[in-house]
This record gives sequence, C-alpha cells and structure tokens, in this order.
Amino acid sequence: MRPGRVLVVGDVVTDVVAVLAGPVAPGSDTPAAIRVTGGGQAANTAAWLAAQGVPVTLVGAVGDDDAGRDRAAELARGGVHCALATHAGTATGTVIVLAAEGERTMITERGANLRLSPEHVEAALAAAPDARHLHLSGYPLLDAASRPAGLRALAAAHEHGLTTSVDAASAAPLRQVGAAAFLTWVRDADLLLVNADEAAALAGGTDPAQQARTLAGRVRRVVVKRGAAGALWVEGDTLVEVTAPRRVPVVDATGAGDAFAAGLLAAWLTGAPAPTALARAADLGATAVTTTGARPPH
Repeated sequence: MRPGRVLVVGDVVTDVVAVLAGPVAPGSDTPAAIRVTGGGQAANTAAWLAAQGVPVTLVGAVGDDDAGRDRAAELARGGVHCALATHAGTATGTVIVLAAEGERTMITERGANLRLSPEHVEAALAAAPDARHLHLSGYPLLDAASRPAGLRALAAAHEHGLTTSVDAASAAPLRQVGAAAFLTWVRDADLLLVNADEAAALAGGTDPAQQARTLAGRVRRVVVKRGAAGALWVEGDTLVEVTAPRRVPVVDATGAGDAFAAGLLAAWLTGAPAPTALARAADLGATAVTTTGARPPH
C-alpha cells in the first residue's frame, strides 16, 4: 500500500559540510573534505521520503537569493513538491557542519526559516487535499519567531484529520525552551521522534526505555533513535526494540536522523508494524552515514 501525501514542515538550508581529517587545531589549519549541499531537517526528510517513492510536499521559507533557488531546484529534481515562501531581504538559512569521528557539530544561521508564517502553512495545507500526514521538524518550535507557524501546522493538521509526527530536532535548544513547554506544544502528536540526547533533555535519566515510557505519557507514540545501538518504540504498554541492521563505516552522520525519520514514516504510514518500521528506518539511517551530506545519494 502506498502512503498518501506527506506534508513536511520546517527548515531549508544550505549545508557547508567539513569532514575533518583530525581534531580541530584552534588558531591554525585543520585539513578537511568540504562540500556545499542542501540541508535542513525538514528538507532532508522530504528528500529521503521522495527517494522512497512517497508523495511529499515541503513547506518552508527561503530567501530571494541564489541559494534559495538552488535549494528549491535540487529538491524538485529529487521528486519533492516545494511549497516555499520566498522572502526578499532575508538570506536563505546556512549551517556549517563539522563532522569528525562519527559525530557532527552544527553552527547555524536560520535566516529566512525564521519567517515561516502560520498563513503560509495553512495555505500549503489547503493546496494539498491529498495529504494524509504532517511531519513537523522541531526547529520551528524551538525559536520564538517561527513558533506560531509550527504550532499552527500541528493544529491545522488535526483540524484536517491528518495524522502528525514531530522530530524533536536538537538537544541544546530543547534545553533552552524547556521540556515542559516543548511537550505541551506537541502533546497531541501521534508520533514523537527523539535521539538519545533529546530524550535526556525531555525526560531526564539515562535509560532509553524509561525515557521513552516517560515521553509516551505525553504523546501517543515515541521512537528513540540510538544510532548504531538501534532504536526503540513505545506505544501504550508496548515496547519494541531493534538493533542496528548492519555495521557501516561512518563518513558523515549529518542527516542520518532525518533519513531514519523518512524510513520510519514510509513504512508506518502504509500500516507496517513497529518492528518493520524501525528496521526500515535504521537501514535508511545506516545508508545516510556512508556518504557526505544529508541527502540521498544519487
């Protein structure tokens, strides 16, 4: 069964990815392989969904600049329908990614993403009558400027009868806004995705199963992404855990969680059981770490 259209709401950026040859040498030079490519959690997830044949519309904001036009064009080539608001006088967002030893650090300028509006989200939803699910990147919720758009996306989706999912996005800004506030914003979501750091920020503790159970008291389903350790799913009293399906060399972890989310949604929205959906998600995440950048390999 093919899933209905998925609306993905959130950031579109240009990633400048530097895969470091060794530790950063402060005040000096550090050799790296550098690549400029499309990024943004929402845009990445949309691209990975399209690569699996899922009809997908990306709802976001870019600047009236070459970067914004390039990001829209590359997404369209990958099969993503783009519902992007263009804002003059504001640059398309940019993220500098430092990748080394299986981890990545992101230095972020959200740019036009901060100007995503509730009105644009509503218009995009109204223009997609075949939409069945809305996936919200957590980044709009984590900044006051874009928060109204993120909140409206979830509310409008419920009004239109769509199922919803939220990716918690990033641990540091989660801690800044506070767990109580974030969990209030996403309390009606059908699915919440978190990685280990985000689970700790939202639920405390160190045990993934207990963290997931704690969060499952606030949303209908919780998935904890654990990288090479696999993933787990909690829904009510049911806990499902899977190990990573295969070991792969890690080139760049950028976008692995976004690929994981896309694999999970592609399976779950066709009625696949939790173990199948988790296994597909983990396999797609493993594929993502073997290449530089956050998008599907061509």
